[in-house]
Amino acid sequence: MPLSLIGLGTAVPQRRLSQRETLELAPQMRDASPRQQLLLERIYQRSGVAHRHCIPLPDATNPSTAERMRRYQPAALELALGASRLALEDAGIEPRAITHLITVSCTGFGAPGFDLALIASLPLAMDVARTHVGFMGCHGAFNGLRVARAFVEADPSACVLLCAVELCSLHLQEGWNPDHIVANSLFADGAGAVVAVGSAGGGSGSSRNRGLQLVSSASTVLPGSEELMGWIIGDHGFSMVLSPQVPSRIAANLIPWLECWLATQGLALPQVETWAIHPGGPRILRAVLKSAGLQPAQIDLSAEVLRQFGNMSSATILFILERLRATACRGPCLALGFGPGLTVEAALLMQR
Repeated sequence: MPLSLIGLGTAVPQRRLSQRETLELAPQMRDASPRQQLLLERIYQRSGVAHRHCIPLPDATNPSTAERMRRYQPAALELALGASRLALEDAGIEPRAITHLITVSCTGFGAPGFDLALIASLPLAMDVARTHVGFMGCHGAFNGLRVARAFVEADPSACVLLCAVELCSLHLQEGWNPDHIVANSLFADGAGAVVAVGSAGGGSGSSRNRGLQLVSSASTVLPGSEELMGWIIGDHGFSMVLSPQVPSRIAANLIPWLECWLATQGLALPQVETWAIHPGGPRILRAVLKSAGLQPAQIDLSAEVLRQFGNMSSATILFILERLRATACRGPCLALGFGPGLTVEAALLMQR
């Protein structure tokens, strides 16, 4: 059964920084020599990011993971509420009509988590079935959508609220590890939410079914790539492993796998007119562009979200889908996400 995305909403912190302002706040700038400052400027200029939003950063230098987690919970709830309320309003759904809540995040932990606070604050029914998709990285929303589709297939009357929240700025890293510097230049904060029902319609607002439908999804792990990307819990936040080999490995392996999977859906790659690619960075976007033989205009939405918001990890794809829906896209749409593994997640969507 297709999953109908009948409501979308996004939210970001009030604090908006230009890439120049972000560079000036980078931990490495404090003790950088003139030559090192030029190197940092070059990396930040090439990131594809012009602006980003972030919560106020801790006053302490290099705060502990415990301190970062204390800041996570209230800030995550604020963004989750903002995005979820917009998605519910967009869908015409009353909060208590939600039967299943799926939360997604890889930038913070807590129990009870922001999901319980979200239930109390919206408010949702206290017997809502809740599921958390945790620590899966930038493709986490794809995994959440797959869970949502399974829920509506099992219960066609289900009405699902999915909310992805990421506070990547909590994990700015000190030192001159190249992976950390690149991550600091790319990542940002944001939240995205989706209200979804089965194609038969669930929830009190199902008469407003319109927009995007998730028709199918697939996942693969690229061989021999385990060490190329990681998200490691340390004493001072979570740190990124991001090998420069990631774009070339994606370029070499993505298209053969996609062609095989699309064939099972009765499609060939040239029939995919619209693309929603998680913008892990400009090199990843270029790798998909070249290997799939796309026109630059086909990745404009992904590049624009990266430019205006940065990489918000799992929430980013929901920002792209929100904008994609407004374009009245034609034909099949292929959404792609990448994360540790090296994992590729794909979702086939149709505009209704």
